[in-house]
This record gives sequence, structure tokens and C-alpha cells, in this order.
Amino acid sequence: MTRFTWSVTNGPPGWRDLVLPVLVLAATPVAAPFGTAAVVGAVAAPVAVLIALHALAVHQSAGPALAGAATVTLVAAGTAATIGEPPHCVAGVALVAGGGVAVAWATGRSRRRRRANRSALVAYRAGTAAVPRFAALAERDRLAAELHDVAAHRLTGIVVSAGAALRLGDQERTAEALRHAIDAGRQAVRELDRLTGPGERAAVATLADIDALAAEHAVDYRRTVDAAPGSSTEAAYRVVREALTNAARYAHGAAVRVRVERADKGGGTEGANRSNGPDRSEGGPGLTVTVTDDGGTVAEPGLGTGHGLAGLRAVVDAAGGTLSAGPGGSGWTVRAQLPSAASPAVRRWPRWRGPTGLDWALVVLAIALSLGASLLSADVPDSFRGFLPAVPTVLLSGLHAVPLGWRSRMPGRGMAAVLLALMLWLACDLAGWMQPPVSDIFLVYWWVELTLAYSAGAYLPGRRSRLAPAAVAAVGGLALAGGSGITGNRAAAWAVLTVMLALPAFAVWSLGRFTARRRDRLRAAAAQQRELLDRDADAAVRDQRRRIAAGLRRTAHRHARAVVAAAEAGHLETARTEARAGLTALRELLTELRSRDGADTPPPTVAGIAALATRYGTAVRCTGPRRPAPAVVEASAYRIAAMLMAPGVTLTVRSLDDGVELSGPAPADPGVRRRLRAMADATGGTLSTTGRGAVRVWLPEVFPSRSE
Repeated sequence: MTRFTWSVTNGPPGWRDLVLPVLVLAATPVAAPFGTAAVVGAVAAPVAVLIALHALAVHQSAGPALAGAATVTLVAAGTAATIGEPPHCVAGVALVAGGGVAVAWATGRSRRRRRANRSALVAYRAGTAAVPRFAALAERDRLAAELHDVAAHRLTGIVVSAGAALRLGDQERTAEALRHAIDAGRQAVRELDRLTGPGERAAVATLADIDALAAEHAVDYRRTVDAAPGSSTEAAYRVVREALTNAARYAHGAAVRVRVERADKGGGTEGANRSNGPDRSEGGPGLTVTVTDDGGTVAEPGLGTGHGLAGLRAVVDAAGGTLSAGPGGSGWTVRAQLPSAASPAVRRWPRWRGPTGLDWALVVLAIALSLGASLLSADVPDSFRGFLPAVPTVLLSGLHAVPLGWRSRMPGRGMAAVLLALMLWLACDLAGWMQPPVSDIFLVYWWVELTLAYSAGAYLPGRRSRLAPAAVAAVGGLALAGGSGITGNRAAAWAVLTVMLALPAFAVWSLGRFTARRRDRLRAAAAQQRELLDRDADAAVRDQRRRIAAGLRRTAHRHARAVVAAAEAGHLETARTEARAGLTALRELLTELRSRDGADTPPPTVAGIAALATRYGTAVRCTGPRRPAPAVVEASAYRIAAMLMAPGVTLTVRSLDDGVELSGPAPADPGVRRRLRAMADATGGTLSTTGRGAVRVWLPEVFPSRSE
């Protein structure tokens, strides 16, 4: 099978990506004194550098792109210092260059994510036609596993106990076998009724259920574990049940011992040390389940279904454990090592690397323009003549700029903080602590307020967001009316200026509302498509269940009811014959179900990962509440899972409140590792490694909050 490839590369930056932009920017101040052509070059060179940095951020991961941006900033400042510019001009060059490259970096990162999202969305839409079919196949496999684990277990017990009673010819043993056939037959009928019903699932088995199972079989049993996660207890229960069923089939009369124990930290059983997954023992000691027998005779020939151990191994692998089964002493030993604690959460990205990176780049730009532009003058500005005069300017510039970082997450609070900073700026101006006056500052830098007015329209509910442009106009008018250039009635000037500022403020707010409505329409359309897809998948699952139910009613269900009727009538031989016939019918049905395997490619969804894993010989462990994720996250998770798959390993897929996490052994191929890191980076997620040669990839599900 051909593995998935991806177009975004992740190699180290080449000389064109880093050296060329640096040289271009370094030549700018040198060329400036040499005439008009040089001046044109001085203007064009920074633009070329920003374009190059933008391209670098598009084609490289966050680290190399940030290194390129930092290098350009340092070279710009170093060049200014080399040609003899005063220190305040050097600082101004560094700030202005930093603001420009921050925006180029952030917009490049944004474009990189959009490209990756478009690619994932195309793959998702192309593969959704297969979702109903593979949902039906998954339901088929689930029912097949339950049929083997539940009904076959009951019918096997009936055959074994009835055969032993008939051989001995003891009336008391015969009566006991009849009672067992009635009870087990009725349980088999109820369980088959549940399987043929409207899709009800059995409850997750607990440690208490293992206790009851051991007591039912009257075996030597000891449990030293008090608690374990549901996935581990369910797998442990199925291990014990399958092992006891096989002991009854193939080691009749042998002594059986069952142990459910707490393993040593890091795993304490042979076979559990294979490095085929990161979740074997991370986060705490493991759970060890051991079932042994001393050997015995075969109770009845032909009772097995041929799929017991293979299905059990898949169950244990899916729980993140390991299974070994084979001769031990004079008998047989089944041992499972299961995790008893969830794996630690993956390291999240810093905010500057995630989808809010553009917001923080705007913070850098605002600080660079407010402070850097002031420093780029021939003389030291009055605001920077000494430490104390500079403190208010630096603090208020920061207070006015930092709320931009909350633009998409908390736009209402960001707007309130910016307006508060502007009011403080006005107060300092009136007190004579600030130069230049706040009216001049507002005219140059009120794009910050306009940006937050747009964000309020884009991310806040409509009624609450209307206050944002009105507040911008009112506070901005107050700042302008307090300037030294206003004479006469300042209240009237404030009213006129407020009306004038309201026009652009409400214009950008309206643009934000348009963006919000468009985004809501797209989400509603995606939700509708997902609903239709889920409806088709549910219909396919119901159809699959009806087909299997019809086959069960014709065969195994009829034989189970016949077992109960014969046992109630006291006909033990007939009950035994019907139980054997039911086992034969189950074996034939299981063989038929497992032989129907589709040859088409699984859909690129989280649910499709399990179907893809069977083709690679990879076990998949799914944890967390299963809920629909955005199409981009589903397709990206599927692609990353395909890169991590290899025969004999276990891949863990965790559904989280804020995204999807995948973990598994690190690929041996360095090229695959690079592509893996590139895809995680481009989708806004992170890739981290563990001390056991495993990798974890987190894919965020990012939707800006509009309920502040």
C-alpha cells in the first residue's frame, strides 16, 4: 500500500531563505546616501525582505522562520550601528524592523495553515463517500467480537457441563448440568436478543465483574488491584473470560489459577517490554492479568471458533497493552499487561506559534510603530531624555498595544483595555508628563482601536458588539478634543469629532459582522453536511445490524432457545446437541463476517484510522469521548496516523476537549519524521517526543470564542 505524502517540506532553510534577505536589508542604509536610484532601492529592499520572510514562514516550520525573522532584525540594527547612527536610532531601527518582520512571519504562518487546511479539506471531501460503508464494517466487527465473547462462552459451558454429566451418568451431576443449561441458555438468549436489538451496547466490565466471573467458574482467584481505567478492566475481563472458556474446552478437569495484579512500574512481565507504543507504562504501574492451567483433556472436539486468541490480542492491543499465550509448565498460560493510568497530555504550542500568532505580531507592530518611529529622529525625542520621562511613554505604549493579543480570543476585554490605556494617556498628557500630545498619538495609531472594533464585530454577539465602535468614537473624540490645537468649546468639538470617528469605526465593525456571518454560514453548512453524513452512516449501520440479526435468528438464536426448552424438559442430550449446533452456526457466521473485507480506501476520518490500521497490522487504541471533530482535524489526524503506522505497533488516538492527540513509536525514516513535524506545525499543532522513542502529535480544534 502506498503511504500518504504531503507537499509541505520541512528541511533546513536554504541560503536564499535566510542569507539573501539579510544581505538585501543590510545594503539598504548603505545605499541611501547615493541618489534617487539608491533611495528607490532603499524602499524596495525592505519590501523584498518582508516578501522573502513571508515566503520562508509559508514553506518552513515556525522555528526556522522565526530564526530568519530574528536574524533580519539583528542585521538591520547592526547595520545602523555600523554606519554610525546614534543609539536611539539603532533602537528605533530594531523596533521598526522587528514589527515588520513579525507581521511578515505571522501572515506567512497563517497562509501555511490555510494551505494545509485546504489540502486536508479536499482529502476529507473526496473520501467521505466511504464513511457509511466503513461505519457498517466497524459495526460488523463489533458484533462479531461480541458474538464470540458472549454467546460462544455460554454455549461452550453448556456443551462441556452436559458432556461431563452424560459421561458420568450421575443423577445429581445431570440435574446440575440441566440447571446450568437452563441458566446459561437463557443468558445466551438475552444476550443474543440484545445483539439483535436496536444497537444497545454492553456496559463496560469492571473489576467486580471479573470477581463474579471467577466465582462462577470456581477457580483459584486473587486480585490485588483496587482501581483501573475502564479500557483496562474491560480488556482484563475479556482476557479472563476467553482464557476460562479455552480452559474448559481444552483442559477439562485441570486446576485453573487467575491473578489480577499490580505490575511493577515500567512493566513487570515478559512481553510487555516490547517498544511498540508509548503508552505501555507511562503515567504509573501497569495491570497484569495471568490465567494458567495445569493441563487436562479436551472436553469436546470442534468447540472452538478459530478466532478467539486473535480477537483477544486485538482487544488488548487496542487497550494499549500486550498479550502472550502459550505453553507454561504442564499446561497453558495467558498473560496480559495493561496500562493502569492515562498517558500524560501532550505539550501544547506557545500562543505565538498557534492560530493567534497574527494577534501577537500586531502587538509587536504596534509597539514598534509607537516607540520605534519616535526613536527614528535626528535628535532624541523629549519623551526619551532620561529614564523617568521614558517610563510613561513605554508603559502606555505597551498598555495600548498588548490588548491586540486578545483580539480573537477576548475582543471585548481587549477593547476595554485599549480604551483604558488611551484614557490614561490623556490624563498623563493633561498632567504634562507626555510628549507628543495624545491627540497626535491617536491620529497615528488609532488603527489599534479600529482593529479591535473589527474583532468585536467578528467575534462578539451582535448586540454586545455594537458598543465597540461607539466607544471607540467617543473615547477617540475625547482624546482629540483634549489636544492643544482645539480652541473654543471643547464639548462641542468632542461631539463633532465623535460623529466623524463613528463613520470609520462602524464601517470596520460592519466588515467584522460580515466576516462573522460568513463564518457562521460556513460552519452551518459544514454541520449540515456532517449531519447528512452521520445519517447515512447510521442507516448503513442499522442495515448491517439487521442482516446479522436475521442470520442469528435463523441459526444461533434458534438453537439457544432450543437448548433452554430441552433442558426444561429434562433432555440433557438434546440440550447438548442444540448447544453444539449453535456453536457451529456461530463459527460459520463469524467466518463469513470476517471474510467480507472491503478493498477500497478507508475514509480520511478519525473513525477511518482503525480500518486503515488493519491493513498495516497496527493496533489502534482510542480513548476519550468520541465526538465529531472539524473536517480539517479529522483528515489531518488520519494522515498523521498513516505516517505512524507500521506492523506490530500500537497507535493511540485520544479525543480531547481542544483537539485530537495521536501517539506511537517514532518512525525510523528521518524523512517521515520531518514530514510528520511539518504537518503538525502547518496545522497549528505540536509534535513532542518521549524518553521511550515515541512521538505525540496534538492537533488543535480552534474556534474563536464569541461568547465573552
